[in-house]
Amino acid sequence: MRLSPSMARATRFDHPIEQRWVMVDAAGRSLGRVASVAAGLLMGKHKPAYSHDKSCGDHVVIVNAAKLVLTGNKLKQKKLFHHTGYLGGVKLVPYRELFPDRVDVILHHAVNNMLPKNRLRTRTLRRLKVFKDATHTLPVKNMEAYTW
Repeated sequence: MRLSPSMARATRFDHPIEQRWVMVDAAGRSLGRVASVAAGLLMGKHKPAYSHDKSCGDHVVIVNAAKLVLTGNKLKQKKLFHHTGYLGGVKLVPYRELFPDRVDVILHHAVNNMLPKNRLRTRTLRRLKVFKDATHTLPVKNMEAYTW
């Protein structure tokens, strides 16, 4: 059965989008758990007005990223893949070179791969902020802490 355009407009979620700031503490947590929580909050899956075609998620601030835990052999075996676009332009950087200093790159990459591959992904990733320690420089007053 085909819906008329007026009926399709009436069935869409047209709720006002309210974006909050949520702080996630990554100290002692595994990489995948933190990335999946951040991806869910960025997409807005926890909201009753969630819609896959709108950017209705929250702003996510991850603190204490340097105290993140990599389980298994990820530190030795896992590599960050990047292609320059030229022939033979594959760049593979092992996680052991990135982990203490560039943990924000690792988290961005993990969250990026957990988001849906559509045109909202780049806009959604702009709302993710990663800080190595507990201090952040964002001028946000009403930031909520995510509880596990």
